[in-house]
Amino acid sequence: MATTILVGAQWGDEGKGKIIDVLTESADLVVRTQGGNNAGHTVILKGVKYVLHLVPSGILHQGKVCVVGNGVVVDPISLCEEIDGLEKLGIKVTPQNLALSETAHVVFPYHRELDAQREVLKGRQKIGTTKRGIGPAYGDKAARVGLRLLDLVQPERFAAALKTRIKENNEVLKAFGAKPLSYKKVLADYQAAAERLKPFVTNTVVLLNQALRQKKNILFEGAQGTFLDIDHGTYPYVTSSNTTAGGACTGSGVPPNRMDRVVGVMKAYTTRVGEGPLPTENAEIADMLHAMGREFGATTGRPRRCGWFDAVAVRHAVMVNGIDELAVTNIDGLDTLETLKVCVAYRAAGRQYDYVPSDAALLAQCEPVYVELPGWRQPTSAVKRWKDLPAKTRAYLKALSDLTGAPIGIASVGPGREQTIFVK
Repeated sequence: MATTILVGAQWGDEGKGKIIDVLTESADLVVRTQGGNNAGHTVILKGVKYVLHLVPSGILHQGKVCVVGNGVVVDPISLCEEIDGLEKLGIKVTPQNLALSETAHVVFPYHRELDAQREVLKGRQKIGTTKRGIGPAYGDKAARVGLRLLDLVQPERFAAALKTRIKENNEVLKAFGAKPLSYKKVLADYQAAAERLKPFVTNTVVLLNQALRQKKNILFEGAQGTFLDIDHGTYPYVTSSNTTAGGACTGSGVPPNRMDRVVGVMKAYTTRVGEGPLPTENAEIADMLHAMGREFGATTGRPRRCGWFDAVAVRHAVMVNGIDELAVTNIDGLDTLETLKVCVAYRAAGRQYDYVPSDAALLAQCEPVYVELPGWRQPTSAVKRWKDLPAKTRAYLKALSDLTGAPIGIASVGPGREQTIFVK
């Protein structure tokens, strides 16, 4: 039996969906433990592109059980649409291969409206959220006024609780100048979704711990990345959940002493979607990658901000998550460059930093200290074995490993399963 936590080691969008898909081969269960449909995992199989938001990527494999844990916030309407989309592509989704935690909190239209209105109010200080209502839903959870899936699937109880929540939130929306919501419409829409999802709703804490006793292999798939963590990220430019390894425990009910290893996923360069500091941001790199058709958000379609590899950030992520090995993706995106830069420290206000400052305002002032490494100027997307990668590619990856303090276990040279090199 083995339990593996997979986390993003940067600002999200590191290519976790592809790595999760590859690691699912040896897993019995795949568990999503935080976030909501603000996340997107893209997997390409036999030329078909699958974009997943709430359903774990393991759904693309037969015989695997996928679990949406208690730490996730669920938009039932969006989830039903996602299931429909998968079934149209020939992927069966049943209560036998998908389980939803009964204690996962529900995202409502008022959460989405509040999310959008707060972004407008912030103006130039906006966070850059996906406006999917994730933050307000977690806010209700923390305030102990949220509704959970176990409430949703009990019609009378849900109708009464929803009426109270709609009434209260309509007053807030009016204060923003937004249009109030129709209780009857929201109730009808969510009751229909509840009817569809009820067979999937169960006690996933018991399910997962039973699987542990049965010596099953469990893969915990992270959404977003380390520096979007509500506690350890570049606050306030973060998401509303714990995206670091500890979130896998609290978001699933599986205790820390049952976890075996942590895999951190990172790109061979750095990207970020939304607002907030990105010390190695570089317009030339961004233009190059966008021109290649790369680096557009799976959830929003927004072009990602791009920059050179930031070893300071990933080294910090290795420390916070206890990363045992790294999976490096998008190596082939750098195939045409003659020289590569790697950030090894930050400088700000006459001081040098070898860690990521907690103050986002300070981080925004940081100037990267770079070392230069030679590019390989050769295509890598068809390479199948580590020893067949160009020598300069291997040297670059070895330098990243040395600078971040974790060994590289996987090198990915493209989106396909077959474009995966396991490094021994």
